[in-house]
Amino acid sequence: MKLSILDLAPVTPGGSIADSFKSSVRLAQTAERNGYERVWYAEHHNMPTIASSATSILISHIAHHTERIRLGSGGIMLPNHSPLVIAEQFGTLAEIFGDRIDLGLGRAPGTDMNTLRALRRDPAAADTFPQDVLELQGYLAGNSRIPTVQAIPGAGTNVPLYILGSSLFGAKLAAQLGLPYSFASHFAPDALHQAIKLYREEFTPSEQLAEPYVIAGVGVAAAETSERAHELFEVARRHRVASFLGRGAQKEFTEAEVDMLMDTPQAAQILDMMRYTAVGTGAQVAEYLERFAQTAQADELITVHYPTDAQTRLDSVIITAQAAGLVG
Repeated sequence: MKLSILDLAPVTPGGSIADSFKSSVRLAQTAERNGYERVWYAEHHNMPTIASSATSILISHIAHHTERIRLGSGGIMLPNHSPLVIAEQFGTLAEIFGDRIDLGLGRAPGTDMNTLRALRRDPAAADTFPQDVLELQGYLAGNSRIPTVQAIPGAGTNVPLYILGSSLFGAKLAAQLGLPYSFASHFAPDALHQAIKLYREEFTPSEQLAEPYVIAGVGVAAAETSERAHELFEVARRHRVASFLGRGAQKEFTEAEVDMLMDTPQAAQILDMMRYTAVGTGAQVAEYLERFAQTAQADELITVHYPTDAQTRLDSVIITAQAAGLVG
């Protein structure tokens, strides 16, 4: 079973953004030592608890502190950018770090509408996502679709593309283009099985990929005991509810206020996003992940480790790797 990690570069309560980046370096180094396939970083904006907004720069920083593990975006929100700029950024990464770089692409803005306007992008840019993917692919292949325009760096690097999604749209596009498909079941579980079924049924081989390849997201909270793992998961659940419902608030919620929020319909909807989560000891987590991969028809799982404390998150990464039999 191939396991990878999605790192949102979380800013922990009381911690700094600089601390977050140090934790991300340690996480990638730990993943590399323990046999994980890749670590991806997601583009989000205007979120106080997530520090991965300048995704390509963060990937470069992590790559300088690791040696072998694949690194990439999970994903770059392409409607926020011109395809040429992304080709140049990831072409630069590929020229510096060789064949270790992945380019996962998403269609959502990764933020709210006010921030979307601040990014100077047209809200309708998502409508041209398929054309933008093809334009980006052309730049990276050295076969630009825009006369006289080349991505320098970028041309000829053939950085592998992945389509990210949480709906049938991404599944259909990935199948049509013959690209790997990564489903965001760690926060949007509803369409998981339907999307992967459609992708596999409609997949068309391409130069990049001969057979369909599915990566599915799944949460993890692993600890030495089941009781401890469930304690960590409950802290993560409360943190998720407070972060989502407190977005834009002028103060942090007290524990008593979070207690009240946890019983609301809004909280129930937020917590359902964490439906697919492996919680328990290493053996319990490994068993869950194996079963989930089979039912999701996934070739690889990208894990989101929920413990909010940096060291406890590393422990979860190590416990999971050992129990899953990854080769360090």
